[in-house]
Amino acid sequence: MSLIHTFSKHTLECGTDEAGRGCLAGPVTAAAVILPKSFKNSLLNDSKQLSHKNRFKLKSIIEQEALALCYTHVWQDEIDKINILNASILAMHKSIEGLSVEPEFIIVDGNKFKPYNSIPHETIIKGDSKYLSIAAASIIAKTERDLYMEQIHEEFPEYNWAQNKGYPTKQHREALKKYGITKYHRTSFRLLPEQLKLDL
Repeated sequence: MSLIHTFSKHTLECGTDEAGRGCLAGPVTAAAVILPKSFKNSLLNDSKQLSHKNRFKLKSIIEQEALALCYTHVWQDEIDKINILNASILAMHKSIEGLSVEPEFIIVDGNKFKPYNSIPHETIIKGDSKYLSIAAASIIAKTERDLYMEQIHEEFPEYNWAQNKGYPTKQHREALKKYGITKYHRTSFRLLPEQLKLDL
């Protein structure tokens, strides 16, 4: 199934999505993208369905052709304060705020969002596999977050964030058991299954 170009009749329709919501470490990253009505790309899809190579190929195309785009990291300490859902929505809001033009309509991946200013919006489950601007936002959010996790991997290579990007893989959990947590870990998350067990 090919992606539908737009959700609404509005010219300045913004798609927004996040990456890193389920990670144990690092930021949650969101992006907002406004594509021109004429935009077409048969490769564009939900970032999770694409190879690393194709995500970065599309990242360059989106950056060149988008009418406006912005991405935002919301850091782990803020996630711990306001919870991951609120942090994800905050990252989306900040990305929309950072656009060089104000959208007329916002389409959001998922089913949770808070109104941004007075701009009408629609939440769409699996929107990143249905609408081009949400798919584009998913790619920008994913690639920018991946680049950041590869950067902090250099500081803490034992967690192998260059590969797992902070997700709770077996390797990441084993490193947590061996080395403990870092300043990049989300302390409000259940980092290890044993956390709920008390030694009495």
